[in-house]
Amino acid sequence: MAKLDSAQIARYADMFSAMGTEPRLRIVRLLLTAHPEGLVAGEIGEELDIPNSTLSHHLDKLKNEDLIAMQREGTFLRYTANTSALEELLGFLYAECCTRSNAVEPKKVLCCR
Repeated sequence: MAKLDSAQIARYADMFSAMGTEPRLRIVRLLLTAHPEGLVAGEIGEELDIPNSTLSHHLDKLKNEDLIAMQREGTFLRYTANTSALEELLGFLYAECCTRSNAVEPKKVLCCR
């Protein structure tokens, strides 16, 4: 396995930090359920009962860490989960816990819920 440099580790830490609040983690999960179409900001706010001003802050934080993408559709903003960034982040965890050290059995990670 290739050794990660400090910049890569810092990037992953920033990504985890961005998802480190309950509302942001709920947003990412919701956008994953709406993949690949995503949702407009109003739909996210309604579904999760988050006020627009607060929602905007959370969406910006996730977008800044490349965990979600935004596309303008007229007056609406559509958000989607950036599955490639999430896959990279999960791959980082998987490599450390399930391949190199075997701290967690790989089959337990692959069998969710």
